Amino acid sequence: MLHKEQTVAVCDATTVAVTTTAGKHINRKMNRNEMLQQLNTFHNEWDVLIIGGGATGLGAAIDAAVRGYKTILLEQNDFAKGTSSRSTKLVHGGVRYLQQGNIKLVMDALKERGYLKKNAPHLVKNQQFIVPNYKWWEGSFYGLGLKVYDWMSGTLGLGSSEWLSKEEVLEKSPTLDPRELRGGVLYYDGQFDDARLAINMAQTAATYHACVLNYCKVTGFLKDVHKKICGVVATDTITQTTYQIKAKAIINATGVFSDAVQEMDEPGKEKTISPSQGIHIVLDKEFLPGNAAIMIPHTDDGRVLFAVPWHNKIIVGTTDTPVTAIEEEPKALAAEVNFIINHIGRYLTKDPVMSDVRSVFAGLRPLVKGSSKKTAELSRDHVITVSESGLVSVLGGKWTTYRKMAEDVVNIAAINSQLPQVECSTKEIAIHGAKPTSAYDNDYYYYGTDWQYIVKLMEEADRMKEPIHANLPYTHAQIVWAVQQEMAMTIEDVLSRRTRALLLDARAAIEAAPLVATILAGLLEWSDVVKEKQLQDFYKLASYYLP
Repeated sequence: MLHKEQTVAVCDATTVAVTTTAGKHINRKMNRNEMLQQLNTFHNEWDVLIIGGGATGLGAAIDAAVRGYKTILLEQNDFAKGTSSRSTKLVHGGVRYLQQGNIKLVMDALKERGYLKKNAPHLVKNQQFIVPNYKWWEGSFYGLGLKVYDWMSGTLGLGSSEWLSKEEVLEKSPTLDPRELRGGVLYYDGQFDDARLAINMAQTAATYHACVLNYCKVTGFLKDVHKKICGVVATDTITQTTYQIKAKAIINATGVFSDAVQEMDEPGKEKTISPSQGIHIVLDKEFLPGNAAIMIPHTDDGRVLFAVPWHNKIIVGTTDTPVTAIEEEPKALAAEVNFIINHIGRYLTKDPVMSDVRSVFAGLRPLVKGSSKKTAELSRDHVITVSESGLVSVLGGKWTTYRKMAEDVVNIAAINSQLPQVECSTKEIAIHGAKPTSAYDNDYYYYGTDWQYIVKLMEEADRMKEPIHANLPYTHAQIVWAVQQEMAMTIEDVLSRRTRALLLDARAAIEAAPLVATILAGLLEWSDVVKEKQLQDFYKLASYYLP
């Protein structure tokens, strides 16, 4: 039941039967107006309402919708605006967690890596990693550890690790410092584009009839006479329309914002999240030519440092900085940037300097609060809690295990809300765009099956083929596609998450913003005032990404 009102109402006890089979899904474009129409014309009680449009929330939306539950997802900003677009771009078991002895997490993550590689082959690729050895004992120590990693992968493994001579290491990574290099260990893991996967997951959920809405902020809960949650109050921050939406099961999948949502349910509730900030820097490919990534197994603060090829750039990270304030747009600290530059410089023949950094981005990890004083030692396992009022919160976790987290939280939500029991089948569900490829040197491989339609857009007019900037691999057609098919609503949506321009080259993204604003203004019918505000908002945000 939905009410367009400004006041909070009390739910009644009326329930509506739910269809238990998913039915035939449809391929429809992900259009915000259509989603709002779905919300406005659905006059029954939703089965599952998910708060949060990051990896876990989108995974839960797919899971619930595939089971046949009437599903709606509300995200206060854009899909994957937070942590889910700011990762190291790895689909991995976690070598660091193996060092910590967290065998179960590694086993689960390696299985999920295999499922994700199978279900999103256009986004998840097999990536070679080299662990360079500069001390006599490192070859045997890390080699044996990575053999265990291989064994734990089982039939879902991506390749067998092997010992490399000094010459073989330098052949694959010629810019590694050869002084005192003894050899290395090569192993395989997964690499992906996090925000692009999130957008394709939203499209997948929509395909199975889920209503997925960005820029729809939950501001309160509806409760019945027994003080049980039976819905939410939410505001469309674009139209300023307030909705009251009834649902049987409410899932809190808001990551680092989980405590704020739980606080709305239980004022004064003890905190459950210990947020930690991690940053990455982006360098040109010349610093690490070739296809192999580098893994440095131990930094001064006890973390693992990665240098990973990504969209013809190199991503280097990450750090671990405990934070107390949770911000929608976390900012990299100068000390964090210097830490990464100094550490990666120890292993390269050419030391990067600040002027070499094309972009800097920061993200917050939603680590489950524990007894450790160091956030680097807190587990990335997920935890699911159910409040007295029935709010189901999924906490912690990591990108790689999003599907398992979604399965677990939907199972618990279904039981808690007495929904018809339907088995999870997402191990076999292809993500939107799924298409096997080996053409990873193609700038557009990550669109998968959608690329053919973008090509058709380019054929409609010559300007659609034109790049938006000389230093960015994106065309006018991709901007149009982002708005028409991927629910992009702002310049930031387009330049940060539908394309990855802001992360690849912040200055080029800033220079491309006026052109992008003009394209969006035509498609979204912006006034000059709205267009100018969009530009100023983007310039302010993009300044945080400049080194």
